[in-house]
Amino acid sequence: MTRTMLLASVAAAILAAAGSAQAQQTPTAAPAASDQAAQKGVLVFTPDFFASQRPNTAQDMVNRVPGFVIDDGSGARGFEGAVGNVLINGNRPASKNDTGSNVLGRTPADRVERIELIRGGAAGIDMQGYATVVNVVLKAGANRQSILTWNASVFDGGHDVYGGSYQFTSTKDDRTWSVLLSDGNSTNDSNGKGRAIRRDATGKVVRDEAFSNDGWGGGDSIRVNYSGPVTGGKLEATARYGIHDWQEWQRIESDAVLRHSDYAEDTKSGELGLTWIRPLAPGWTLETRAMHEFERFDDVSTASDSEEGLDQRFTAKGKSSESILRGLVRRERNASLTLEAGGEVAYNMLDTNQAYVENGEKIELPSASVKVEEVRGEAFVKATWRANPKLTLEGGVRLETSTIKQTGGEIDVEKSFFYAKPRFQLTWTPKANHQVRFRFERELGQLDFNDFAASAEFTDGNVFAGNVELAPEQRWISEVTFERRFWGQGVVSLGLRHDEIIGVIDRLPLPGGLAATGNIGDGTLDKITLNIVVPVDRFGIPGGRFTFKNDWNDTHVTDPTTHLKRPISEIRPTQANIGFQQDIVSWKTQWGINWLPLLGRGTYAPDQTGGWRGAGYLEGFVEYKPTPTLAVRVQMNVWDDFVVYRTVYAARPTAQDPARPVKFSEERDINPNTFWTIRVRKTF
Repeated sequence: MTRTMLLASVAAAILAAAGSAQAQQTPTAAPAASDQAAQKGVLVFTPDFFASQRPNTAQDMVNRVPGFVIDDGSGARGFEGAVGNVLINGNRPASKNDTGSNVLGRTPADRVERIELIRGGAAGIDMQGYATVVNVVLKAGANRQSILTWNASVFDGGHDVYGGSYQFTSTKDDRTWSVLLSDGNSTNDSNGKGRAIRRDATGKVVRDEAFSNDGWGGGDSIRVNYSGPVTGGKLEATARYGIHDWQEWQRIESDAVLRHSDYAEDTKSGELGLTWIRPLAPGWTLETRAMHEFERFDDVSTASDSEEGLDQRFTAKGKSSESILRGLVRRERNASLTLEAGGEVAYNMLDTNQAYVENGEKIELPSASVKVEEVRGEAFVKATWRANPKLTLEGGVRLETSTIKQTGGEIDVEKSFFYAKPRFQLTWTPKANHQVRFRFERELGQLDFNDFAASAEFTDGNVFAGNVELAPEQRWISEVTFERRFWGQGVVSLGLRHDEIIGVIDRLPLPGGLAATGNIGDGTLDKITLNIVVPVDRFGIPGGRFTFKNDWNDTHVTDPTTHLKRPISEIRPTQANIGFQQDIVSWKTQWGINWLPLLGRGTYAPDQTGGWRGAGYLEGFVEYKPTPTLAVRVQMNVWDDFVVYRTVYAARPTAQDPARPVKFSEERDINPNTFWTIRVRKTF
């Protein structure tokens, strides 16, 4: 709590300093927004605000909205609460996988009429639980445009990958259609070489071996989009089909020993999304959505250890799908009050067949081959009341019911759940450029169906069983955010959040020495979020801005193996991002650097603890735009302090012997490959 108070005090001092500075200075640049709009929590940015940056796409523009960071959503099952914070013409994309970033990246900048930064809520806008969203309003008219992109990721000592895309878009009045052909690629920024050092319980080095790893992938896809009037309303449709592959390997070796693991996956996936919005009467709007996604996968993991004479192979093959039907009616009673009511039904499925073989002998695992199905329904009501230009209140409740059925082998389990999820948010704008947001909400985490089935992590020597007893994680969230805008593009935002977590999902011990993902008990999360943007024109650096953003997370839960307090797995305690960017208009160039001084996270399993930590991650870029239709971007990523660590225990604690003796500890000190990312984009 001392650290929390200290950080809050520092941020409060920055806020006060910014307020004092603005009282003495005249803003040098400001978005095109009236005081009344700003008081209501909506800032409007017109294209001239971004002109000096020579944007090629709508994404270039949104990335420069002061104090806003694109969030494409969690991708969890269902629609409500799982989608991102980007809207196009007041609505989210027709499919969850067609994210806001994707849509913005294929929308030419000259089609943007304005960008609205909505803080706390606005008429006709579904915030979906976000405190801030952007709404990109597009121009009507006639236009045909193509975007051709080529990109490459070139590693110093690793596997280089190349890709590209072509998109054609045609717009006429209110109708738009487009097709996107993409040859994508995937990379891992922690590939490299180093040493793997293992020590026994006394600290004596028992292994000192060379380490190396690599990972890469790619895929081809086609996407078709349409938007236009249909039967008195507006239809937005998207369809995609694609194939994707990923492969990675790891080698630990010395003169006499070779330890090797690899993983490969091949997937085929597709989706269809439809959104239809129609006015019913003055002040009444109907919105309906239908989505279907599917995937087929084939995964293989292998590992071998010449010293221990161990050969392992884990395979998983199957399919998954999600279908959603959603509808709502929105009532704009007047300029101050918006009411919404609706519902959502969804069907989710995972059908997987898995096998684990060790030294040629098949090992039976619980829930190795299963089919998991969920039927979920949700009803909701919401109300947004703009009490006055300074105060907006939003409240509502969602009622969710679901039934999850799991079958396979000797398993036949069916469980049902019901949850009420209330939400309240207050947005207070006492004067222009000052805002306070408060949120209280019950959130329900969406289960990962893969946790119901067995899995393997051979890089750390883990094989996990499935768990039929999984239940959704629940959170009671209290959050307050203070925001201060200054000097046109300057922002200081401080957020304080506390979560009471019921049924934390983490690693759980099972009988027979096995482990699985499960609910391990109740826990807490305390978070401080700080976001700072400082334009530095007045300090003699035209077009420059300093940025800082970070989340400090402090979590607690009782470990089900040791029965001691510990952090929750996979939550990063901190990961500050300190940056500087500058637009040099005369050179038609933008450049910038970002520095992550410290990053990492831990994991806690019944038989081993571990994680990774890094420091000094540096990213620098230069983007040259010689013409309004051509952009060349080069980016370099470099860091040399990346450590993967774990401690493996010889036995689990028992009532008779509560000690947890260490079997060995291991550190893999890796120097990741420096890599360059190159992108050339031409619009015509």
